[in-house]
Amino acid sequence: MTDRLHVAVLMGGWSSERPVSLMSGNGVADALESLGHQVTRIDMDRDVAAKLAAAKPDVVFNALHGTPGEDGTVQGMMDLMGLKYTHSGLVTSVIAIDKQLTKQALVPHGIRMPGGHVVKSESLYAGDPLPRPYVLKPVNEGSSVGVAIVTEGSNYGNPIRRDDEGPWQHFDELLAEPFIKGRELTVAVLGGKSLCVTELVPKSGFYDFDAKYTDGMTQHVCPAQVPDDVAQAMMDMALAAHNALGCKGTSRSDFRWDDSQGVDGIYLLEVNTQPGMTPLSLVPEQAKHLGMTYPELVQEIIDEAME
Repeated sequence: MTDRLHVAVLMGGWSSERPVSLMSGNGVADALESLGHQVTRIDMDRDVAAKLAAAKPDVVFNALHGTPGEDGTVQGMMDLMGLKYTHSGLVTSVIAIDKQLTKQALVPHGIRMPGGHVVKSESLYAGDPLPRPYVLKPVNEGSSVGVAIVTEGSNYGNPIRRDDEGPWQHFDELLAEPFIKGRELTVAVLGGKSLCVTELVPKSGFYDFDAKYTDGMTQHVCPAQVPDDVAQAMMDMALAAHNALGCKGTSRSDFRWDDSQGVDGIYLLEVNTQPGMTPLSLVPEQAKHLGMTYPELVQEIIDEAME
């Protein structure tokens, strides 16, 4: 048994991913208690610094998703307080939450990502920023929040109509990328190595927020049924991205794979520095495939933070 620690589990917050963070945090807290650790559960509000100072934990398990828990804000606060915490630090978090900054950091390392550029949402009502089909997504939200795929026959009109529901109504700026046809896959990295490749097969539409977090809406094929060279290339790319960004603990890289192009059809979409730890989440599933229990996974993340 590892030394008994006092772990504060930080969860909740006020991002669009609050419900998922609460599921992740409570799952982690239950696992830590099962291992004999003392746990303080903290639902983040504006008094979070005072709550952490009062708790005086040995380490903080950061189970927040989205802003401000995944974008460097909370990381900077904990750095100032001298607290040890799980997952990535301030600089990595600032870069990885921003899809455009992530491209600027990773593409020079030879990691293939879709092209595209940031556009003002207002400009979409005058004309398309890219040839259709293309994807519009917020620059710094996770979990496929606010993603729209604009096709020739989409209901958004041509040009996009101002009053049609879409991310342009909620964000001033969006990232426009060419649509990569093909399959959705993901790779988790833990302890300096890639775990395996999972394919995500939504029952309808694409792998959006609801598909991610609603039981039965997405089939997880783990390990993915893809050629060995493609699986290895994705695992190598995920590890290279994790290292180039300076990620700590666990990360998860999401890919699109155009299976008509073999290895050359692999595109990294984004790197999640605080992937979900819910019962439906992909990192626990990949760890389980490799023989690691959920509590063992949580302990490994804690161990790295304590180093």
